[in-house]
Amino acid sequence: MIKFKSLNQSKDFLKILKKKRINTKYFTVYFGKNPKNFKNSFNKYLNISFVMKKNIGNAVKRNKIKRKLKAIVQKILKEQQSLDLNYTYVIFGRNNVYKDKFPLIFREANDVFKKIKQMDK
Repeated sequence: MIKFKSLNQSKDFLKILKKKRINTKYFTVYFGKNPKNFKNSFNKYLNISFVMKKNIGNAVKRNKIKRKLKAIVQKILKEQQSLDLNYTYVIFGRNNVYKDKFPLIFREANDVFKKIKQMDK
């Protein structure tokens, strides 16, 4: 099973935020390729962080959006394998995630991660 490893330092976030991004109705994904010398422990970890802005709602709402996005990413890893472990992702959630149903968001996220994987080729 692949575990999530979150970014901890602000310099790591700033590096990824300067790289490529994809905007959707539900979230914005910033992504960048991991350096060559970066050992990912034989691909046991996925470098991914979920971020919410404070103006979205109260803490309960923000945490629910983060939990929903984490569940979607876990399901994509388990079923489709369309996530590339050689990338670092930062996902900024939006308010629409809270309102809409899981399958709609899942389909959108799956398309985005497939697009990211195709950009690598």
